[in-house]
Amino acid sequence: MTTNSDLLQRRAASVPRGIGSAMGIFAARAENAELWDVEGRRYIDFAAGIAVTNTGHRHPRIMAAVQAQLERFTHTAFQVSAYESYIALAERLNAIAPIAGPAKTLLLSTGAEAVENAIKIARAATGRRAVVAFAGGFHGRSFMAMALTGKTAPYKRGFGPLPGEVHHLPFPVEHHGIGVADSLQALEQLFRADVAADEVAAIIIEPVQGEGGFHAAPTELLQALRAIADRHGILLIADEVQTGFARTGRMFGIEHSGVKPDLITVAKSLAGGFPLSGVIGRAEVMDAVDPGGLGGTYAGSPVACAAALAVLDVIAEERLAERARAIGARTLERLHGFAARTDLRPIGNVRGRGAMIAFDLLAARASGEPDPAAAQAVLRRAHALGLALLGCGSRGEAIRLLFPLTIPETVLDEGLDLLEQALQTPA
Repeated sequence: MTTNSDLLQRRAASVPRGIGSAMGIFAARAENAELWDVEGRRYIDFAAGIAVTNTGHRHPRIMAAVQAQLERFTHTAFQVSAYESYIALAERLNAIAPIAGPAKTLLLSTGAEAVENAIKIARAATGRRAVVAFAGGFHGRSFMAMALTGKTAPYKRGFGPLPGEVHHLPFPVEHHGIGVADSLQALEQLFRADVAADEVAAIIIEPVQGEGGFHAAPTELLQALRAIADRHGILLIADEVQTGFARTGRMFGIEHSGVKPDLITVAKSLAGGFPLSGVIGRAEVMDAVDPGGLGGTYAGSPVACAAALAVLDVIAEERLAERARAIGARTLERLHGFAARTDLRPIGNVRGRGAMIAFDLLAARASGEPDPAAAQAVLRRAHALGLALLGCGSRGEAIRLLFPLTIPETVLDEGLDLLEQALQTPA
């Protein structure tokens, strides 16, 4: 029998060490919110492939749609011979995206690719080069995406020089001592000292920061950015790669604020585990690029498009946005109970929007000082207990919960029981 240990040795000999893995196991199969490793051990999945399997592993509707597409064709390249599923998916995304006026959609393969193309489109539409992003933000590992990402290690260190004309603002997090006023003051200072407002093509922001710690962008900030962008002819980009498709309890995370961005980047859960991403934007902005300036060999794969159309059906028919709110509330109640207990490791700053939930490990309850080492210890313990779980945060102090939105409540409760065990104070 192949073992995890065998595969770890083969991996070390054949795969670059720069590709990290949260868990030292190798998947053999998965179903909804559970997965099994090559040794037959079962895990409850609170990671969802980093927010990809919102509709669960191998949802029957999605698998059937993919199988039907496989029987027709797998690839033509949309730039060579187009296909209806690309257009149908674009039409559906245009209809549901919180964009003011007519919208158009470009389909791609990865989240980083979507971000890169959003910046290309913004620069073409405005004739400007500068872009404003936020500290703590994560936008991908390609070069412009790295430049936009607001965290050096491990994402930027050693890879410079990175593309220029990228500027970062502090992201408001109350328990970090940064408020909305601080972010907006930094933006005004940026306009005065480094780049004029009329030279900025776009401002990009995650409605809820992902790798940065699952901190929601305050509505006040998003509304102010929309007003500033309108005043200066700047495009506002919502990076919905992790927040999109019902994860936060709305189809798109930005919808909680009522703000309508000019461009939206999407990926991850769009195709239920198949590689697909996109940029949705105002039609006149999307049409700023000349033919041939956008695209990619595998961009908008017909197999992934078939999966994505089924994903949208599942989200609507199974009311997964509503379910995200319900299971999110159930989870937050349990976490607040953990935070009040003295027999568990100190946790705090419990937070969540829908089923996008996180909390910090603390050195001591009274201090509120983050404890990244404790977070790592809890993750290792959770993995050993059979719970797939991920960390996040600017210093690795946070643990995030990203279970599929289709998770049965019995399995959710079992996973939370395992988390409770992982939080028990070491003897």
